[in-house]
Amino acid sequence: MAKKTILIVEDSPEDYEATRRAFESAGLKDVLHHCEDGDDALDYLYRRGHYQNLQGQPYPKLILLDLNLPGTDGRDVLAEIKSDETLKVIPTVALTTSTDKRDVQLCYKYGVNSYVHKPVDLKGFKRAILRLKEYWFDAVVFP
Repeated sequence: MAKKTILIVEDSPEDYEATRRAFESAGLKDVLHHCEDGDDALDYLYRRGHYQNLQGQPYPKLILLDLNLPGTDGRDVLAEIKSDETLKVIPTVALTTSTDKRDVQLCYKYGVNSYVHKPVDLKGFKRAILRLKEYWFDAVVFP
């Protein structure tokens, strides 16, 4: 199995597939681990439940987090990640359709590293993912 370097927390199968394809087009193949809701994402990060076998393995280098998720929503997941001494160093990007200024402010208050609005058209979405890839994987030094 390929080493997973990006955790994408996304409940929309269409948005996940578009993200996967966009990263593939940008030269990053087999780097995504997908969680469909906030509870699964927290289980993955804390190595609980069916992720216990990941104990001792590296955490993702980047988290792409949708805000509007079933169960524990992305805002609560973000708050949990950024309040945990181990997890808070993982760069976390809110990748969402929400343009609500309250969401933007709340996410930055909780410690999100970037807030990216998901374009609704496929071309714009691919362009946004390419920019994310270029910034986070070509320019940034990870902890």
